[in-house]
Amino acid sequence: MRRPTGTTWRRLAVIAVSAVCVGYAPIAMTELWPYAHPGAPAFGEWILAHVVSPRYVADALATRIGPYRHSLVPMIVHSVLGGVLMLLGPAQVLTAVRRRTRLHRGLGVVFAVTVYASMAGAGMYLARTAPEDAFSGAAFWIVLATILVGTVMSVTFGVLAAVGGFPDLHQRWMLLCYGFLLTAPLLRFEWGGLPLILPGLSMAEINQLATMHLGSVVALGALIASRSLDRRANVAGVSGSWAPVPVLALAHLAGAAALTWIARASLDHGTRGRRLLLAYLLPYAVTYAVMALRARRAGREGRLWAREEWRLHWVALCLAPVLSVGAAPLFERSLGLDGLTALAAGAAIGCGVMAFTATLMVSVRVMYAREVLKRAAPAPGSVTRLSAPVS
Repeated sequence: MRRPTGTTWRRLAVIAVSAVCVGYAPIAMTELWPYAHPGAPAFGEWILAHVVSPRYVADALATRIGPYRHSLVPMIVHSVLGGVLMLLGPAQVLTAVRRRTRLHRGLGVVFAVTVYASMAGAGMYLARTAPEDAFSGAAFWIVLATILVGTVMSVTFGVLAAVGGFPDLHQRWMLLCYGFLLTAPLLRFEWGGLPLILPGLSMAEINQLATMHLGSVVALGALIASRSLDRRANVAGVSGSWAPVPVLALAHLAGAAALTWIARASLDHGTRGRRLLLAYLLPYAVTYAVMALRARRAGREGRLWAREEWRLHWVALCLAPVLSVGAAPLFERSLGLDGLTALAAGAAIGCGVMAFTATLMVSVRVMYAREVLKRAAPAPGSVTRLSAPVS
């Protein structure tokens, strides 16, 4: 029996993600109907009621009626357009792979406008809702705000990269943007799956666990997708590394110290702290292992550009806990949060923010390489002069 090739795995991954997106689209579009008209059908609630229990869904619905009522129209706009984006994403991937350039550009414009409109609806909800009143509390409000900013900035940089003639960077930014959007269906998977593993937890508590690792999961997925589509061994103008061994070593030391602080602080909060810590550490460890192995393998195979990109993201991942440690006291003092909530919020946003930072560094690396080539190229119309022989 033949082993699956890399191309086969990529096709299976595209099919799986597309199936998730298409399946989630009607769930997103109907999710808020019961808040506007009690008793209205909603596909997501129906599925969760059968997978977990009707009480599980009813309790979650009751806790969100108040906050959503103040921003129901913006939230409906956000959810309906979010469903549209779930359909546009696979269409964009298909048109890019098939090289249907004109259609890809047209759908890209629709995609970008839809992202801005959908995130505007979410922004209005966040602006009208106090952090402590959000579903699952202040930590989830902070995570939502971070995803909103990351999504808007990613699609903006993706558009600018396309206009500037950087198709490889455009691809990376749009995949990261779509990764942030995929936090919505992935969260619903955890709403349905985690109660089977951890029975007795409410949807709000499941939400808190999920937000601890969704950033690292979607960022890793976007990076793997980017690397699988970029088959170049080297990029013209790129030499050396912006993440040499000393930088990697320092990032590891800082990250290890920050992870130790996060672990100790979490363990001080009993069962809930231990549960949140486990939800954070396991996906983080898997992400770390994938990046380390891919970077080393690329180096052994002489694929220097792949090694450089993996290394930049590897450094960013190591520094994610450092960002989290710095953010936790800031959230605690500025928003008046308790220690565990502030710590959870800081840990929840660290990997996503640093993945965005790493993608930005990769973009600067590529743009700098193009500038190096421009400066090295002879000016148009210039003539190379030969020195006269000495008689």
